[in-house]
Amino acid sequence: MYSDLVAEGEEIDALLDHLTDEQWQLPTPAPGWTVAHQVAHLAFVCHLAATSARDPQRFAEYATQAKNGFQAAVDAALAQFLAAGPQAARARWREELAASVAGLSEADQKDTVPWLVNPLPPTVLAAAGLMEVFAHGQDIADALGVRREYTDRVGHLAWFGVHTRDFGYQAHGMEPPREEFRFELTAPSGGTTWTFGPEDAEDRVTGPAADFALLVSRRRHHADLAIRTEGARAKEWLGIAQAYRGPGGAGRKPGQFAS
Repeated sequence: MYSDLVAEGEEIDALLDHLTDEQWQLPTPAPGWTVAHQVAHLAFVCHLAATSARDPQRFAEYATQAKNGFQAAVDAALAQFLAAGPQAARARWREELAASVAGLSEADQKDTVPWLVNPLPPTVLAAAGLMEVFAHGQDIADALGVRREYTDRVGHLAWFGVHTRDFGYQAHGMEPPREEFRFELTAPSGGTTWTFGPEDAEDRVTGPAADFALLVSRRRHHADLAIRTEGARAKEWLGIAQAYRGPGGAGRKPGQFAS
C-alpha cells in the first residue's frame, strides 16, 4: 500500500515538470480550481495525514476547526499553501506526502490513527490518500491534456470504493441497502479480476477497475465508463457512487471527456 502511494504521487508529480506559469493557472475540471489549487489541496491533505500519524493532539485541533467550518478551514489552508507560489506548493506536497507515508507506515498497523470522522487503520487512511492523489491527479492530467496509463495500483482503489459504497447514499440522504453487492473488477494489466461480495448477490457491478476508480472518485460520468450493473439497486448506486464523505459535488457530465 505505502509503496503504491509513493509511486502514484511520483507519477502525478512528473506531470508538473517544466510547467509554465500559464500552465500552473490552467483551469481544471473542478470549478474554480487551477492546477496550482489541485497541488495545494494534495499538500494540505497529506499534511493532515502526516499530522494524524505523528501528532494526534495537533490533529485534534485541526479536526475541531473543521467541525466549526470545514470549507472555511479548507479554503484557509489552500490560501496558505498557495501564498508562496505553485512551485512552493509542489515542494510542500512532496514533503508532506513523504511525511504522511513515513508516519502511517511506522504507526502500529494493528491500531488506528485519528481522522476527521472516525479513527482509521493506517492502511485505510493510506488508501484514502491514494484515492485523493488519483482523483486530483486526474484533474491535473485532464487540464494538461494528458492521457494517463493506469496501473494495478487501482486495485487499492477498487477495495476502497467497495468499502465506501454507502457514502453515496448518505450524501443524498438515502438509506443504504442492507444487501451486499457483488463487484468484479478487472486489473489494467489483464488476467486478474478483483472480486468483492457474495457470488450469488442480486446486484452486481462489473468492469475495468480503472473505470471503477474514476466512477467512485467522480472524475468521469458513468455513461462514459465500461461499468455494467445487474439489479435495480446497483443501477441506482451507479448514479450516486462516491468514495468520500460529504457532498458529492457536480461530478462530471456525460461526454465531457474523449475517454
